[in-house]
Amino acid sequence: MGKNTAVRRLDLGYFVRPAAEAGGPRPRVEPVLAYLVRHEQGLILFDTGIGAADPETEAHYRPRRRALQEALAAAGAGLGDISLVVNCHLHFDHCGGNPLLGGRPIIVQETELAAARRGDHTIDELVDFPGASYDVLTGEAEIRPGVWIVPTPGHTPGHQSLVLRQNDGTVVLAGQAHDFASRFASDQLARRATLDGMEQPLPAHAPWLRRLADFDPRRVLFAHDCSVWEPAE
Repeated sequence: MGKNTAVRRLDLGYFVRPAAEAGGPRPRVEPVLAYLVRHEQGLILFDTGIGAADPETEAHYRPRRRALQEALAAAGAGLGDISLVVNCHLHFDHCGGNPLLGGRPIIVQETELAAARRGDHTIDELVDFPGASYDVLTGEAEIRPGVWIVPTPGHTPGHQSLVLRQNDGTVVLAGQAHDFASRFASDQLARRATLDGMEQPLPAHAPWLRRLADFDPRRVLFAHDCSVWEPAE
């Protein structure tokens, strides 16, 4: 069961990351991507786009939004069709459409929700809104047949990824576990070199890469990169 899932990427706009955050002399424009998962038990939405922010945040990132309703319609779905929401984390560019989906369960890690409610993490109105309904996890869980939540902390302490078993292999929706597919590839190689017994020094890599490797992913997709990681062979 659960292997007849299909994934559709949703374009929900973009923002401009300032040079100081981009690690170079120039700013960088990054896409904001969500994913619609068609599962036999209903539609799952992984991330919901850019939410309204305070004037300082708006000026800092200069976001340009595409309405969630428009993106869903292009994929042949509507807000009322969504049965479950999963946010990789609760920053405003990943949970912005959550208030449009009041009453639907939102799956989040306990550490992430706690961080969001402490303040200085996101936009408060995007976390506790009328109809907000959280299914809080502590660690890994199979939330539907063939669909796993796997903690991938780093960008935030409660970051999580979605793992989908498909007929042609496993797909990982990695959110912002890595900013780019190329960085994920670099970490994969660092882990491989370590396993091969390569002499130090070697780059550090996230310990949760081992768990993702257990699923033997065929494709890994990201929230701010249109590129897709695939294994070398």
